[in-house]
Amino acid sequence: MRKFTFLFSVFALLLLTACGNSASKDSISVIKLADAGWDSIRVHNSITQLILEEGYGYDTEVTNGTSTAVFQALQQGDIQIYTEIWTDNMEDIYTSAIDKGDIVKLSTNFDDNSQGLYVPTYVIKGDQERGIEPMAPDLKTVEDLAKYPELFKDPENPEMGRIIGAPSSWVVSKHLAEKMKTYGLDKTFTYLAPGSDSSIIADLVSAYKKGEPWVGYYWSPTWVTATYDLTLLEDHPFDQEIWDKEKGTEFPPNDVVVGIHKDLQTQAPEVVDFLKNYETSNDLTEEMLNYMGENEADPDETAKWFMKEHEDIWTSWVPDDIAEKVKAAL
Repeated sequence: MRKFTFLFSVFALLLLTACGNSASKDSISVIKLADAGWDSIRVHNSITQLILEEGYGYDTEVTNGTSTAVFQALQQGDIQIYTEIWTDNMEDIYTSAIDKGDIVKLSTNFDDNSQGLYVPTYVIKGDQERGIEPMAPDLKTVEDLAKYPELFKDPENPEMGRIIGAPSSWVVSKHLAEKMKTYGLDKTFTYLAPGSDSSIIADLVSAYKKGEPWVGYYWSPTWVTATYDLTLLEDHPFDQEIWDKEKGTEFPPNDVVVGIHKDLQTQAPEVVDFLKNYETSNDLTEEMLNYMGENEADPDETAKWFMKEHEDIWTSWVPDDIAEKVKAAL
């Protein structure tokens, strides 16, 4: 089977919506997956595509866009599968789509994740092997950052500190900006929303290799948190009422789920049965991403490595005859 990959802008997504999907409610020729722009969803997509193509005989496509744009396309049926919906990062639109019955949650991919503001551990503890002394030994919480704007100096505005946030197109970026105001950090820090995940990584890795202070948003599981010694700054225990009002707590517990458009249940019920079993973990996903980073592998190569290393896991998701077809292809 040939795997097709299309890169869509938000405009293209809207155009796609206007034109409609070639699938009917009872049949489908090509199954489309959402790529919201980070490495782990791309690896999970590649695993799913390998099984769909080699096991079930479907063609697949991937549609790229922001998390909210591809979610809207999923809700409207222009995309069929979203393998990594971070439900609490898009709580309102996710809950609304579930309540309307437009999308269906099939499984929890993983739920042992974390996200927030990280610093390299050497900022707090130093690194004797690298000759780095502790720079902020009393830094433990997000609110403690108020003591250290001069340490995390903004190169473009030296009178302020700088916090690297999430890309502005990500819902979490708005949460972070609100959190800064709640804690008064906006008075002494600038909030920089980079253009992409890769921009965050480049900035972090550059600082890390030089042993310089850095503070910014990231999450686990990623190859970044698996590769570099980072510390997640503590925050107030999660409280839904406070979070809804001012984001003055740690990020809510995040179920990362596999969701589908409702029509896939009749279009490809055997695929739905497979995806109901799709379950990994933070550690498994981070293991994939660590392999990806260390070997400069792309998502497809990483997916094949995972499926060879953990045959016992993915073969439990599908019937034996499907598993045999996929193994033969690998």
